[in-house]
Amino acid sequence: MRIAVFCGANSGKDPAILAAATEMAQAIAEAGMGVVYGGGQVGLMGAVADAALAAHGEVIGVIPGFMVEKELAHRGLTHLHVVRDMHERKMRMHELSQAVVALPGGFGTMDELFELLTWRQLGLHAKPIGLLNVNGFYDPLLAQAERMDRDGFLHGPTRILADSSVQGLIRQLQGELA
Repeated sequence: MRIAVFCGANSGKDPAILAAATEMAQAIAEAGMGVVYGGGQVGLMGAVADAALAAHGEVIGVIPGFMVEKELAHRGLTHLHVVRDMHERKMRMHELSQAVVALPGGFGTMDELFELLTWRQLGLHAKPIGLLNVNGFYDPLLAQAERMDRDGFLHGPTRILADSSVQGLIRQLQGELA
């Protein structure tokens, strides 16, 4: 079992986010699950990979070739898939995982998250999708999703799991996967 972790190449300004990213990766590895992530060695991505590896977990990176050329690829992973572009990256991460967790992040993280949410709504997959809501980072997004649902713009499986604690989110994901 593997969890795709969407997160940024930056660590952000809130040290609690970096700590939560590390805790999430450790918890996934300690639960005997693998991490699939964007393949980078910097920011939250690097922290996730390093923490899961330190906990003796499987870590699979998926990175576009142009990012490898910029020396951003993590070289100590269980396996590194080098793909053509960002779209292929999302598709491969999806193929390699059974669930998704989005940590706080920027536009890239949101792009990955929204594409998988859209695919699930269209019935292209049924994987659980969770948000690690550190310090309320995802509160506005969750409120917007509720509004879109209430106003009739969402259909199909639209449930988003969210928790401010790593263990709470892991429990929710495991419940959905059981």
